[in-house]
Amino acid sequence: MNNRFKYVIVSLSTLMVALLLFGAVHSSAATTSNDQPYRHLAVFSEVLQYIKSSYVEEPNLKGVTAGAINGLLESVDPFASYLTADLYKHYETENGVKKGNIGLVLARRVGYVSVVVAVPGLPASKFNLSTGDVVDAINGVGTRDMPLAYAQLQLQGDPGSTVELTVLRMRNPEPQKLTITRAEVKYPDVSSKVLDNGVAMVRTVALDAPHVKQLSAKIQELEKQGVKKLIVDFRNCSIGSPEDGVAAANLFLDKGLITYVSGQKFARQDFKADPAKQITKLPVVVLTNRGTSGAAEVAAAALSDNKRAESVGERTYGSSAVRRPITLDDGSAIILAVAKYYGPDGKALQEGGFVPTNPVSDFDTQQTLDDDDSDSTPAAAPQAGTPGKPAEDAPLKKAIEILNK
Repeated sequence: MNNRFKYVIVSLSTLMVALLLFGAVHSSAATTSNDQPYRHLAVFSEVLQYIKSSYVEEPNLKGVTAGAINGLLESVDPFASYLTADLYKHYETENGVKKGNIGLVLARRVGYVSVVVAVPGLPASKFNLSTGDVVDAINGVGTRDMPLAYAQLQLQGDPGSTVELTVLRMRNPEPQKLTITRAEVKYPDVSSKVLDNGVAMVRTVALDAPHVKQLSAKIQELEKQGVKKLIVDFRNCSIGSPEDGVAAANLFLDKGLITYVSGQKFARQDFKADPAKQITKLPVVVLTNRGTSGAAEVAAAALSDNKRAESVGERTYGSSAVRRPITLDDGSAIILAVAKYYGPDGKALQEGGFVPTNPVSDFDTQQTLDDDDSDSTPAAAPQAGTPGKPAEDAPLKKAIEILNK
């Protein structure tokens, strides 16, 4: 298929998604009749028929339809996936199997698989990949219509094996090929550093159950050392379920709503602070950035909305939802958010992420290589958010300033 034809197929897919969305909005605004929301499907069918009968050459209707489905899913959930019957069988077999990985958390943006975060301490983090970088191909296969769940599986494999990525960096739009060696997945432990004036910082790049326990132990240890104020660094923390974020927030809260989850067919469930689980009353500032998602954004929103902590940094990525596979009649499936997590202020975290009360850009802190970095040479510089970063770490500097007032 030549480039021009590929462009046409992508354009047609985008057009169909637009028609579907326009029809849904238009019909719901026009009437509340039960059959109205589905009338736009007739428009879709009519356009599809004209493409088949009148387009200048025989189109790849399978590609057009897949593109329309993926575009529709992406418009409501950047972490959604459509899997054909064969791909879904493969997904069921491989999902949850413990394997090596390179440590990239992915989402879908503007039709392509993109980076949420390269988990610090894992192989991909050595290549200075940033939030928003596009993964154009995995092992030579383009990601334009690759289901997100399948793309994530492609990163897995035996420790010591390699995966080749073609990436388009935000700072350098020229395609770059990276060969990354998979490794056993072991997230770095929670770290800490005592700064000046009784201030200490704790840093975690994962907030699953084991790391929540480490966070609790580290904070109690710092208090015994005489620390009076805390900075909790959640930058680039995207590992951990929203429920783990509830547990992390409860370390600081003795009352109040932490979060709630609700969906169209999912009864609202509130998560409230248990005073018996609070372990500290020290003043706190929380740091977030574009690579913060899941458990960490739930915790950050809870502490900020309950006025328990000041928050500094960037809007989080927005991924906190309950996602489940839904099988279709032909054996294919969609993996879709059936419920969303909300901050105490009632805002859905998936829709806009958590926005800190003190916005400070973290981009310069993360940019540890020059713009003309090589295509495949790992970065030697330290990862963003490491305790003890120098003065150019603007969010950390702002957090210290707040605590010292």
